[in-house]
Amino acid sequence: MFVDQQDFLTPAEEKGVYDQHQNDPQDRGYRQFLSRLFDPVLDFGSGPGPTLSLMFEEVGHTMTIFDHFYANDPAVWLFSYDFITTSEVVEHIQQLGAELERLWCHLNSGGVLGVMTKMVTDAEAFSHWHYKNDPTHVRFFSRATFEWLAQHWQAEYEFVGSDVVIFRKSGG
Repeated sequence: MFVDQQDFLTPAEEKGVYDQHQNDPQDRGYRQFLSRLFDPVLDFGSGPGPTLSLMFEEVGHTMTIFDHFYANDPAVWLFSYDFITTSEVVEHIQQLGAELERLWCHLNSGGVLGVMTKMVTDAEAFSHWHYKNDPTHVRFFSRATFEWLAQHWQAEYEFVGSDVVIFRKSGG
């Protein structure tokens, strides 16, 4: 499911919504929320308060962050990565196919792409779902969407809980 392109916010309007997010690295509840992606695995879409990347650094990983609004450094695309995380990001991406392919192409063989996003369970639930009311959310996913992506990429995948999927890129 997706929002009609004519209803997309302008970049300035979109950033205005993101500026209201409270992504504080010191917030234990927020860290617990992110641990669903951190525990199984380039923090892509790090937001105004990059926390997931700090959690990885605290246990010894070297991290690179990228965010269209807050850490837009095109130099990140000069490298490939062993793992890439996207936490609550893919629902915001207007040119989703191209962006997912770019992430996949910058993932090393055997690497991991972790995606965290709320997933649609059925049309009835979607009609009452608060998540669709965020004007920056323009794409919505179901498990079937991620299963299709895994088949398209010929990747192994695993669902972790109700809102995380981990893809592993084939080696060699």
